Amino acid sequence: MLTLHDGLAAPLCGRREFLRVGGGLAVAGFLSPALAAKAPVPEPRRAAARSCIFIYLLGGPPQLDTFDLKPDAPPEIRGPFKPIATTVPGLRICEHLPRLARLAQRYALVRSVSHNNHNHTPMIYYTLTGRQVERPEADNDVRPPQRTDFPHLGAVLARFKRSPEGLPGYVAIPELAVRSSTRGEFKRTRSLLRGGGGGFLGPLVDPLNVDGEPGTPEAIPALSPPVGVSGDRLERRAALLSVLEHRGRTLPGTRVSGELRQQAVVLSGASGGAARVFSLDGEPERLRERYGQNRFGRALLLARRLAEVGVPMAAIHFNEMTVCDGWDTHSKNFPALEGELLPMIDQGLSALLEDLDARGLLEQTLVVMMGEFGRTPRINPQAGRDHWGLSQSVLLAGGGIQGGRVHGSSDRIAAYPSSDPVDPVDIHATLYHCLGLDPEQTMVDHLRRPFPLSTGRVLTPLLKG
Repeated sequence: MLTLHDGLAAPLCGRREFLRVGGGLAVAGFLSPALAAKAPVPEPRRAAARSCIFIYLLGGPPQLDTFDLKPDAPPEIRGPFKPIATTVPGLRICEHLPRLARLAQRYALVRSVSHNNHNHTPMIYYTLTGRQVERPEADNDVRPPQRTDFPHLGAVLARFKRSPEGLPGYVAIPELAVRSSTRGEFKRTRSLLRGGGGGFLGPLVDPLNVDGEPGTPEAIPALSPPVGVSGDRLERRAALLSVLEHRGRTLPGTRVSGELRQQAVVLSGASGGAARVFSLDGEPERLRERYGQNRFGRALLLARRLAEVGVPMAAIHFNEMTVCDGWDTHSKNFPALEGELLPMIDQGLSALLEDLDARGLLEQTLVVMMGEFGRTPRINPQAGRDHWGLSQSVLLAGGGIQGGRVHGSSDRIAAYPSSDPVDPVDIHATLYHCLGLDPEQTMVDHLRRPFPLSTGRVLTPLLKG
């Protein structure tokens, strides 16, 4: 049963529900008028990038064990990993990232990203929306997404950038969620987090979520046409629904429901089969192996396909690993990194950069990799590292970013910035700039209040030309 809520404080139906029911119930004013209102979209300026692939390492990757090693620090700080040289003189990264070391001229590193909060949920919200939650001190505030939330970066791009016909502007692989746990045992049940959707920008810019195995029909069950319903029959159903919506076009929410319904019809294969973009069947086996025969590698390959057709945002919110809960390495930090996390990143990200470059897509695709924070310099008694918001490293590539550069630095134990401190919102402002949007451009919330897309500053030293 589909339940639609008109109260702005409650979750509203979005693309998921419209796809699930084929848009058939989305007629005549079930959506809030505030969400149906749509301000004019300014024409984007000429941009270096057309699309963004946003790799979000849920849990918080350790800066000391990835891109900001401190080999001269004491053992309880530096850990067992050693730095290796890269193709950029003077730049060294972790020994377990050898492929990325050979590609250092294609990406830039920011080693001075810092924020004074060490809690997961508020920093996830902040690093994905650029705004503080109501209670930033609450570590386990796992309230469901609200329509009053600020929008995810991808939702903003979906709102202000043009999307290919029949495709969403923002695809999440998978949706933003964490697994629940009891006494350290992680279950398959997942809790949705605030900051992953369209928020007050409305359901038209909610993500299309790829929650199953990327590239398979089961990844997005709603894209499969109903059993026993042919393409022609689905087209006739869509045409009939269009007539009904046309007759009720003056009712609140009709335009929103109509656009979502049309996208659902196109994606389900009735009007040209846009769903083929989400299949990996046509990709050579050798290329699939290069990305990695795991969910993360397939997610990156799918993201490349989405960037290839011009989808503004493909966001990979990934934390379902086997050794630890994603990158939240409070214990077994080094076995988890060496055995799974770093090889996965090294293989998948290097394959993505090389693949984009070989296809002539790297210059028009911005790649960003970050988490919600870094991890503590000091190794804890469980051989792990704990939450640390005051220092983290962020990687950017393509889309107008000058490769081979390092912006900012941390102190001798990677605890605090020592030069050029960067707030996460500065990463957002740089992202919007590369995608052709002015960070100071305004968006309007459900109360018609204007807000800038970002409160940060563009990191101009990282830009080409």
